[in-house]
Amino acid sequence: MESYDLELLKAADKIRSCNAKTVCIQLPEGLKPEATRICDYLEEETGAQVLIWAASCFGACDVPEIPVDLLIQWGHTAWI
Repeated sequence: MESYDLELLKAADKIRSCNAKTVCIQLPEGLKPEATRICDYLEEETGAQVLIWAASCFGACDVPEIPVDLLIQWGHTAWI
């Protein structure tokens, strides 16, 4: 797999700034093999419980409806 800047520092900073205790990460299919590495890093850096959304992901409008403090999506166009 190619090397991508997943902005994990930025994600960890956002989790801390929101004081999020539960976080869901949503990844497109091509990044799902990195899910556990991302989860482990964010949990270690923030102390938050990080859940991996493993279901299909068809874009930024495909938002999981689960009770978390913060949802972080990778691989989507930014919402303006």
